[in-house]
Amino acid sequence: MNAIWLAASALVIFALGYRYYSKFIAEKIYRLDPDFQTPAHAQEDGVDYVPTNKWIVLGHHFTSVAGAAPIVGPAIAIYWGWLPAILWVALGTVFAAGVHDFGTLVLSLRHKGRSIGTLADQLIGRRGRILFLFIILILVLMVNAVFAWVISNLFISFPASVLSVFIQIPLAVWIGYYTYRRQGGMLIPTLLVLAVMYGTAVAASYLPVLQIDLVRYFGGEGGTVVFGLSGTSMAFLTWIVVLMSYVYIASVLPVWKLLQPRDFINAQQLVLGLVILYGGLLALAPEVTAPAHNPAATDVSWFPLLFITIACGAVSGFHGLVASGTTSKQIDAEPDARFVGYLGAVGEGALAIITILAVGTYFGSGGAFAETYSSFSAAGANGLGAFIEGAGQLATGLWIPAEAARTIIAVIVVSFAATTLDSSVRLMRYIIGELGEIYRVRPLTNIHVATSIAVLSSAALVLGPEGPRGLGSGGYLLWPLFGTSNQLLAGISLLLVTIWLRRQGRPILYTLVPMVFLLAMTLWAMTEQVLLEWSGYRSGEANMLLFFLGAVILGFTLWILVESVSLLGKSKKQAHGTRE
Repeated sequence: MNAIWLAASALVIFALGYRYYSKFIAEKIYRLDPDFQTPAHAQEDGVDYVPTNKWIVLGHHFTSVAGAAPIVGPAIAIYWGWLPAILWVALGTVFAAGVHDFGTLVLSLRHKGRSIGTLADQLIGRRGRILFLFIILILVLMVNAVFAWVISNLFISFPASVLSVFIQIPLAVWIGYYTYRRQGGMLIPTLLVLAVMYGTAVAASYLPVLQIDLVRYFGGEGGTVVFGLSGTSMAFLTWIVVLMSYVYIASVLPVWKLLQPRDFINAQQLVLGLVILYGGLLALAPEVTAPAHNPAATDVSWFPLLFITIACGAVSGFHGLVASGTTSKQIDAEPDARFVGYLGAVGEGALAIITILAVGTYFGSGGAFAETYSSFSAAGANGLGAFIEGAGQLATGLWIPAEAARTIIAVIVVSFAATTLDSSVRLMRYIIGELGEIYRVRPLTNIHVATSIAVLSSAALVLGPEGPRGLGSGGYLLWPLFGTSNQLLAGISLLLVTIWLRRQGRPILYTLVPMVFLLAMTLWAMTEQVLLEWSGYRSGEANMLLFFLGAVILGFTLWILVESVSLLGKSKKQAHGTRE
């Protein structure tokens, strides 16, 4: 089948979903009020609570939630065939992701910008709140480890992308000062930054002197540096140290100094990347050589694992953390929540669709696809590389040289992943501070103590565990648990939104249905993984890291569900606190 028809069908579904379904949800279910004073105004502090133009907030939110996950997950899930992957992304985005992201944002707006974790106290009780915060803490810790692992490996695989990524940081700081101190516009400076970044990326693709290749500096893959580390391992360790130093600084700065301008730059990158890839698809009109359904995929069943392999891109609990943790504190007017929350989900769905098609059209034949995607494990190892190669191939349709295109795509993917890492560490700092308040451990409420714990624990998790990838196996090993935990979080977040709607006397069907589906699929998949796979029962080889973390998350989730399910059957109650 020609890929253009698949892309057009998915984009039409997204457009109809935003135009009609999100409008219905905004007016009839969430009932947005243009006169409502948002937390950005009521609690403005110039650091976290900052009233911001909706386009800039969309840029922050979009790139924070997009990251690399809507690329990695779909690039792996095409193993089962493009048809189930595209259907889940298209329908999941419209009926689950959009409602979830939009709903958690509105819920936070109506509760003083509080995060979804702290709102559990008001909606399902103090004990449920503490359990939920611990689930979130484990998830963001895994997000930090996984995305640091992704970025470090991309720097090693694509050294021509490094200089371009690092040039972005001081330029983003300049844009922040230009916009907020001098009241300048952000669009033109952002376009200039993109020109500098991509000019550098193209030059570095052909000039080795501009490539920051740490593996080569440390004597190559076979070289031995210190502590018996190979050149590759030493390069990985160096990049982890650099990344953790960077995110420490980024997470304690006021959002306007680095986070917002960097996210706005990355939003332009995302839009430009989507234009290049969809434009290349239209120009080349390639045939999809991957199978619609892969009959050879018998080692791992697509049901229910498809729904956790593609998390971001269809629906993701991490989006609710961003929406309630940072985005809600920047919303200028409540109607902006539809534009930012639902449209952000649609944008991520569009990225997931083009990822599926980039991989599905990359291979010259079905046999070449089957060779690369010979097993689910092979799909996990080769998926991201297949996307970058396939995306580079699509970009040639717009007369962009393949070598330069691959570097530019790598820059975009790293930028997305770094943005998610920025936001995730900041969210982890918030959660540690909240736990410090709950248990009255005053040092944990200190911004630098909380950030240090977040950074050091994330580095330990990605570097510590032993595994098939040597140093840095932690991120590789955690990926299966990331998907299940992410979807469990989305289900619980929809549960909280549903309870809130019930207390307001509003229809709950539109949040209840995706909530039940997500929890059913994810609990099924996670129970199998914890009890049969990670325990060693099925394979005879246990993975104690995944077993322990998975068992804790699964136990906490079941506990929360037991305490929460009765609340849905109760009559409407008087809302607590501020106007809801």
